[in-house]
Amino acid sequence: MRRLAIDIVLTFALAAQIFAQAPGRRPFTFEDMMSLKRISSPVISPDGRWVLFSAVDVDLAANKKTTHLWGVPLAGGESRQLTSDAAGEDRGRWSPDGKHFLFVSARGGNQQVWIADFDPESGTVQGTPHQITNISTEADGALWSPDGHNILFTSEVYPECGDDVCNKTREEERARSKVKAMVFTRLFFRHWSSYTYYKRTHLFVIPIEGGTAKDLTPGDHDVPPFSLGGQDLYAISPDGKEVAFTSNIDEVEAISTNNDIFVVPITGGVAKKLSTSPGSDSTPLYSPDGKWLAWRLQKRAGYESDRFRLVIYNRQSGQIQNLTENFDQWVETMAWTPDSKSIYFTSENKGEVPIYRIDIAAPNQVHEIVRGTNDELMLSPDGKALVFSRMSVRAPNEIYKLAIGNKAPEQLTHLNDSVLSKVSMPAMESFWFAGAGGTKVQGFMIKPPEFKEGDKYAVKFLIHGGPQGQWGEEWSYRWNAELFAAGGYVVIMINPRGSTGYGQAFIDGVNGDWGGKPYVDLMKGLDYAELHFSFVDKDRECALGASYGGYMIDWILGHTNRFKCLVSHDGMFNTQAAYGSTEELWFPEWEFRGTPWSNRALYRKWSPHLFAANFKTPTLVVHGQLDYRLDVSQGFELFTTLQRLKVPSKMLYFPDEGHWVLKPQNSQLWYKTVNGWVSEHIARVPAQQ
Repeated sequence: MRRLAIDIVLTFALAAQIFAQAPGRRPFTFEDMMSLKRISSPVISPDGRWVLFSAVDVDLAANKKTTHLWGVPLAGGESRQLTSDAAGEDRGRWSPDGKHFLFVSARGGNQQVWIADFDPESGTVQGTPHQITNISTEADGALWSPDGHNILFTSEVYPECGDDVCNKTREEERARSKVKAMVFTRLFFRHWSSYTYYKRTHLFVIPIEGGTAKDLTPGDHDVPPFSLGGQDLYAISPDGKEVAFTSNIDEVEAISTNNDIFVVPITGGVAKKLSTSPGSDSTPLYSPDGKWLAWRLQKRAGYESDRFRLVIYNRQSGQIQNLTENFDQWVETMAWTPDSKSIYFTSENKGEVPIYRIDIAAPNQVHEIVRGTNDELMLSPDGKALVFSRMSVRAPNEIYKLAIGNKAPEQLTHLNDSVLSKVSMPAMESFWFAGAGGTKVQGFMIKPPEFKEGDKYAVKFLIHGGPQGQWGEEWSYRWNAELFAAGGYVVIMINPRGSTGYGQAFIDGVNGDWGGKPYVDLMKGLDYAELHFSFVDKDRECALGASYGGYMIDWILGHTNRFKCLVSHDGMFNTQAAYGSTEELWFPEWEFRGTPWSNRALYRKWSPHLFAANFKTPTLVVHGQLDYRLDVSQGFELFTTLQRLKVPSKMLYFPDEGHWVLKPQNSQLWYKTVNGWVSEHIARVPAQQ
């Protein structure tokens, strides 16, 4: 069965490559990428007739992104834009009767929850949306309670304030003050790309008629905790009486990953903790019949990359049952079936994110439903269809539907067809090789769009971050493999030790060994490509990486001269210094097995800065001032070292970006600078054999 699936995938990939190289198509450009709509968050209407979703428009000239809400018939048909205010609208959610949907928007001056009336027959918005919340600290993350009586939302507030008057006064005082100094008395004073300003995210509830919002999670903690995306970390019970949420209440967040699952009455009260794992418990999701509460569980404390298991909690007996202990993959997005007997979920696997199903009566018996890179699952009310977002390396997210029992999903939205039909997008090819210790490791390759047999091509060797991440059939606006190939390059990507999708032992292979087996895996993967693909020009190769990939570039600097150039984006250069300037201390304490004072030898063993005497390769350094995961000082240290050693080097510094480059024109400069650096050092014109 698996062999047949692989044959189907390879046949599809061959057809896709032929289609991608069809006459009249041109190489993909940055402007093409910016013109694509960024689709997400599909939700099915209660009557099963419509799918509501978000689509982001990028205005490169204005340097901004605006999100609007769209709808598409579940049965298939043309997508239609439902909202269009200049301020944008996001996070659409249906009312229980399907005649309204809520959204968050700053159309009134600051972000609040709004409600629009919807006609299911015509599929159009009726009248003018009306505002529900009016909280000074703004609103986000709204959900409609299943009984239709309340709306749940989040807001960042001052934990010592008991009402909105207090919060508003504090905000106004801070805005008026000429003194911008802050006094810190504990860790987590800044996170990701912003300082805390002494505020916390809390869950609020407000009646559907409006009025005063009630804080359900008062106290000096975040509900939900910080997240870079994914499924909601809170949910409302089917009867509308209870709220389940994720929070790290009992620990210091900077040194603990121990998120837990709590429940609280929607009317307010004392929260009750349900989870017991020392690791992270997150993403609560009630079964439709209200009997079960599912969530994702990690067993190991202090480790963000322990495998997420799927557990269910019996709300009557209080028993927790692990459904996927023997499934050696991570459980990602999940969705209950309407009969509450099964759960569909996604999980990374060998460069894809397939959809799986497990029946709660048969733990550990996991069934693969469909491959591809899928996310944001939802079942139709009748249980006959799955709706989800899907991407590939050749196309960003669109909304798909899979009829239960079928093998091939149907694409519902086609908002990007007009752009993609004009460009050449070569298919990604997979290869396997023996990595460190003979372990099988997977690599991927994309040829240039105008590839010709007999020519040799320069190589862009991409190294992913994490380190617990993966390359594969995934679209990226920040590190787009097709855009890198479009300039006439072969793009090679390796999933070394630490990569997700190959079992937990493979992920753990990077722990305490940052420059060890992962480095060997990467070099052996490139060796394999040079040996087996005659079109690869081993004398014209450049390696590029960000985050952990940036660390690996810094490590490569001191350990090999095989590359003609390097690009280090937001990398860790000095491991000991990075410990003192990062925010999530549990990360280095796990990866380097302690603190710099308790295990200094390991920090020094894997610190690129101690090998500076070997640096010779021309290097572009990229870093953002607002990167608090890997402080900008790491980039400055690297660039200073390169300059003092007289190694050809350049630094691209963003005063207004964090760990990711997100602003459209900054992104444009990033691609121009990175690709310019590469083309300066390895000629783009292929040489004849």
